[in-house]
Amino acid sequence: MSFEIEVNRRPFDAEPRPGQCLRTYLRERGWFGVKKGCDAGDCGACTVHVDGEPVHSCLYPAVRAAGRQVTTVEGLADPGGELHPVQRKFLEAQGFQCGFCTAGFLMTTAALEAERGTDRDDGKLDDLPRAFKGNICRCTGYRAIEDAVNGVKHVERPCAGEAVGRSLGAPAGPQVVTGTARYTFDVAVPGLLHMKLLRSPHAHARITAIDTTDALQVPGVHAVLTHEDAPDVLYSSARHEHPTEDPDDTRVLDSVVRYVGQRVAAVVADSEGAAEEGCRRIVVTYEELPYVLDPEAAMAPGAPVIHAGKGPDQRIARVQDNVAGEVHGEIGDVAAGFAEAAVIHEETYRTQRVQHASLETHGCVAYFEPREDGTGERITVRSSTQTPFLTRRALCALYGLPEEDVRVVAGRVGGGFGGKQEMLTEDIVVLAALKLRRPVKLEYTRAEQFYGATTRHPFTITIKAGARADGTLSAIQMRVVSNTGAYGNHGPAVMFHSVGESFAVYRAPHKKVDAFSVYTNAVPAGAFRGYGLGQVTFAVESAMDELARQLGMDPLVFREKNIIGAGEHMLSPIGEEEDLHIASYGLAQCLAVVRRAIAEDTSHEQVPPGWLTGQGTAMSMIATGPPGGHYADATVSLLSDGTYDIAVGTAEFGNGTTTVHKQITAGALATTADRIAIRQSDTDVVRHDTGAFGSAGTVVAGKAVLLAATSLAERLKTFAARHTGVARHLCRLGAEAFDCAGRLVTLKELYEAAHASGRASEVSAEGHWGGSPRSVAFNAQWFRIAVDPDTGEMRILRSVHAADAGKVMNPMQCTGQVEGGVAQALGATLFETVRVDERGEVTTAAFRRYRLPQYADVPRTEVHFMETLDAIGPLGAKSMSESPFNPVAPAFANALRDATGVRFTEVPLTRDRVWLKLQQMRGDLS
Repeated sequence: MSFEIEVNRRPFDAEPRPGQCLRTYLRERGWFGVKKGCDAGDCGACTVHVDGEPVHSCLYPAVRAAGRQVTTVEGLADPGGELHPVQRKFLEAQGFQCGFCTAGFLMTTAALEAERGTDRDDGKLDDLPRAFKGNICRCTGYRAIEDAVNGVKHVERPCAGEAVGRSLGAPAGPQVVTGTARYTFDVAVPGLLHMKLLRSPHAHARITAIDTTDALQVPGVHAVLTHEDAPDVLYSSARHEHPTEDPDDTRVLDSVVRYVGQRVAAVVADSEGAAEEGCRRIVVTYEELPYVLDPEAAMAPGAPVIHAGKGPDQRIARVQDNVAGEVHGEIGDVAAGFAEAAVIHEETYRTQRVQHASLETHGCVAYFEPREDGTGERITVRSSTQTPFLTRRALCALYGLPEEDVRVVAGRVGGGFGGKQEMLTEDIVVLAALKLRRPVKLEYTRAEQFYGATTRHPFTITIKAGARADGTLSAIQMRVVSNTGAYGNHGPAVMFHSVGESFAVYRAPHKKVDAFSVYTNAVPAGAFRGYGLGQVTFAVESAMDELARQLGMDPLVFREKNIIGAGEHMLSPIGEEEDLHIASYGLAQCLAVVRRAIAEDTSHEQVPPGWLTGQGTAMSMIATGPPGGHYADATVSLLSDGTYDIAVGTAEFGNGTTTVHKQITAGALATTADRIAIRQSDTDVVRHDTGAFGSAGTVVAGKAVLLAATSLAERLKTFAARHTGVARHLCRLGAEAFDCAGRLVTLKELYEAAHASGRASEVSAEGHWGGSPRSVAFNAQWFRIAVDPDTGEMRILRSVHAADAGKVMNPMQCTGQVEGGVAQALGATLFETVRVDERGEVTTAAFRRYRLPQYADVPRTEVHFMETLDAIGPLGAKSMSESPFNPVAPAFANALRDATGVRFTEVPLTRDRVWLKLQQMRGDLS
C-alpha cells in the first residue's frame, strides 16, 4: 500500500496501523495539539481540518486521509509564525482556562470563518449553539469562547509595577492557542511501554486465583502485575498535607475487590493494543461476596462488612457498621429551640454523584533519569496531578524510596476540579517501572474516568429548621449521610467540611448535627469543587426559603435578618475553628446586588403564554483554604539578563495561579509580568507545596510568592545602595534598573556585581506560607427562570452572581472562574448524574450518556465583585475557584419553587422529573 499525507504543509508517508484513527497517527508524529478527550466524537478536542473540513480525528480513520491535506492547530499560523486571526482573537479574549479543549474550538471556528461568504456558508457562526454542538468546554462556561469568536478583547497591556488588579493574559496563552502548551502526555519518551488495567466485574468479591499464562504469551507483553506483586501496604489515594485525614484502606492491587471497576491486574506491553489483549487473556477466579449500595442499608445491622479486618488503626470509625467517619455535635438545646419556633420546615434533600469530567483524563508517565551527581538513576513521574509533592511523599512511603530518588512533575494539567487531588495512576505505574526498569505510561480512557476514578459524594440531608414569628432562626438540626463508595479517600474530610461553614453562615442559638461518611460497594467518591459544602448548602438554602415563605416574608429579607455579621464568631456544632476569621465581609453587599437585580429585572416579560416564571436566591460561605495547614514555598530570583524567575510548587490547570503569581511579583518588583519567568509544579523546584486544591493557589502559594518577591525587592535595594554608595532611601527600583539619586544601575549590572563579589544570595529570596490564619469568602446566586408546565422545559432568563473575592487580582480571570463554576454547577443541577445500576455498575460511562453542559445549555451570567479588602490574603485577595459552585443548585431550586409552587428536594432537576411532579400536582397522573 502506498500512503502519502500532508500534515501542516509537511509530507508523511508512514502507513497507519490497521484500524488506526487519525488522532493517534498525528500524535505519534509529534502533533500534540490534537487532544484526546473522549475517543467517541463527543468533545471535539481532537478536531483537525482535512482538506479544510473540520473532523473529529478520533473517529476519522487515518487511512482515509491518504492524499489529503491535514491541518492541526499547530498549522493554523502562517509559515512565518504570524498567528491565524482566530488564534489572535482567542488570545485577546482569553477564550480558555485550562486550554485542553481550545484547539478544538479554534479549529471549528477557523473552518467556519473560512466558509464566510462562500456557497458553503450556512450561518453557523451566527448560531453558535449549532456551531459548537460538537465541542465541549468544562472550564469556562463558554462566555469567553463566545467573546473570542466575536472579536471581543479583554486582555489589558502590562504596565510596570501596576500588574495587580489588571486583566493580564495567561503567560501560556500563546502556547495554548498554537497547540504547543505541553500537557501530561505531550512528550515523546524513548522506549515507552504502555499499561492497561483489568478491572473487576463484581461489586464485591475475593480473588481466589489469577492465571496470567496466556496473557504473557501475547507478543509485546512484558509483564502482568497482580496483588501478589503489590506491596502489602495500606494507604489512601487521597492527597492531604496530613495523611491522617483519610482512612488507610487501599492497596495498589488487592485480593478483595469492592466495586465494579476496581483494578485487578495491570498488563504492560509495547503497545496499548497488546496490553488490552493481555487483559482479555487473564483468567480470574472470583468468590462473589454480598454487597450493599445504599448507605443507610450499609449502616444497618447484618449488612456486609466492606472492610472487614480493618479498624481504628486504619482510622476507620466503625468498620463493622461501614462508617468511615462521623461527627456529632450540638450547640445549645435544639429541642428548646424548636419549642419556641413559630414555623418549622423539616425535609430530606438528596444530591447525586457527579463526574469531574476534566477533558484531560487521569494518567502519568514514569521514566528514569540520571541523578545530578552521576551516581545512578532516579525515577521521574510526569502526572496529571494537582499535588506533585504529596504524590512524591506517598510514592516514597509506599515503595521505601528516599525523596531524592523520586521526582514528580506536572505539565500543564487539563482540568482538575478536585479530581486530581488523588493518587490513582502513579502508584501502579511506578510499581511497573521499578519492576521493569523501563518507562511506563498509563492514560485513562473516558470510560475509566467514570468507573475507575472518583465522583462527587452523593449526600442525603435531613434538615429541620425553625424560626420565630419575627423571622429570626431559633434552631437548625441536620442528619447528613455521605456515600463515600468503596473507599474512604476524602470521605471523612468531605463530610466534616460539609457541616462547617454551611451551619456557621447563619446565626441560631441552637444547632445540632449528626453526620456519617459511609462505605458502600459503589465507585469511590472523592474531592470535588466545594468539598461537600454544595451538597449541604442545597438543603440549607432550600430550607431558608421555605421558612421565609411560611412566615410570609421576603426570602432575601429573611436571610438578611439571620446571616452572620462582620466580626462575629462562626459557630458550628462541630466546633469553632480557631484560625478561621471573617477578615473581610462582603456578604451584605452580595445580597444587595441580588436585590438590585430583582428590582430592575424585566426578563420575565418576554416569556411565551402559559409559561410560569419565578426567581430565587441562595448564598454560601467558604473558608479560603483547608484546615490544619496548607504549605507553600516560593523563591524569586534575579536572572543574569535582568529579568526575574519565580519557582513555586503549585500546578496550573486553568485556575490562573500562574498569571496571578507573576502579577504579584511584578507589583512587588516594579516591573512587568512579561519580564518574569516561572517554574512550577515540579518537586525539583522548591522545598514543598501542599498542592493546588482548596482554592489555595492565590491565598497560600500566592502569599508565599508575595513574601519572596517583597523580600527580594528589599535585598536588591540594600545591595544597590551598597554598590553605588548612595543612601538606601534614595534608591528606587524600576522595571529594568535602579535609580540611585540619578544614577541608573541596571538589574543586569547588579546581578553581575552580586556574583562577582560572592553575594549571589542577595539577588534571590524565599517565601513561605503555612495557610493559617484563614479568612472566608461569600457568594450569592440569583436566577429568573421560566417553566413550561406542559413539557417541563425550563429556561434561564437571567443569571446574576455576586462574589466576595477581596482584592480581585485579575478581573478577567476571576470572572472566568465564577462563570465556569456556575456552568459546572448548572450541569449538576439540571442533568448530570453518574448512574449506578443494581449490580453496582456505572451505566453512564461516556459523555453522550452522561450529558455535560454544552454551549446551548449555559446562559451568560452577570458577575459582580464586591468591594472588600481581606486582612489575611495576599494584597487583600481571597479565594474564588470553588465557591461559585455552591449556591447555584439551591438558587435554581428556589426559583423553580417560586415559579411552580413545588419544592423539589432532589437534584438533578431534569425536565422529565419536573414535568412528572407538575402533572402529579395538577392531578393529570394517577
